[in-house]
Amino acid sequence: MNVQGPNPQLLIELVTQTMPFGKYKGTLYYRIPVNYLEWMAREGFPKNKTGMLLSTLYEIKLNGLEFLLLEIKKRLDSGAKV
Repeated sequence: MNVQGPNPQLLIELVTQTMPFGKYKGTLYYRIPVNYLEWMAREGFPKNKTGMLLSTLYEIKLNGLEFLLLEIKKRLDSGAKV
């Protein structure tokens, strides 16, 4: 059984990249509110990288792990190694 751990680059992308479309276009992914992610989960996430980022963010917020993204953002902003 090959179990892969979390991809740190994906978490970095969630705090540095912006939503490319829709109501939250231009918003950093990690700042997208959970109610929008819940709606997107009901409607179906896009079948591309944006959808993967949104579904990952949804799981992070749903499980109360947003503090991980905030810590990564803080480290990036301070110039510390992530």
